[in-house]
Amino acid sequence: MQVDQLVRMANQIGAFFEAMPDRAEAQENLAQHLRKFWDPRMRQAFLAHVDAVGTDGLRGITAEAVQRHRRLIG
Repeated sequence: MQVDQLVRMANQIGAFFEAMPDRAEAQENLAQHLRKFWDPRMRQAFLAHVDAVGTDGLRGITAEAVQRHRRLIG
């Protein structure tokens, strides 16, 4: 799977969780969702992309979730 597809998917998931009233809980739930439902290779490629280029292209909540809850994702 290409990294741009992973970024797009992560942003779509972020859009879903963005509707939650508690932003901190939403960020954690987003990270847990990636951990539960993404293949380890997808998570690894996504995090490698974030390491290489930062959070450019990620929605606010998605970027925040990666920064605050990276250990949950990886």
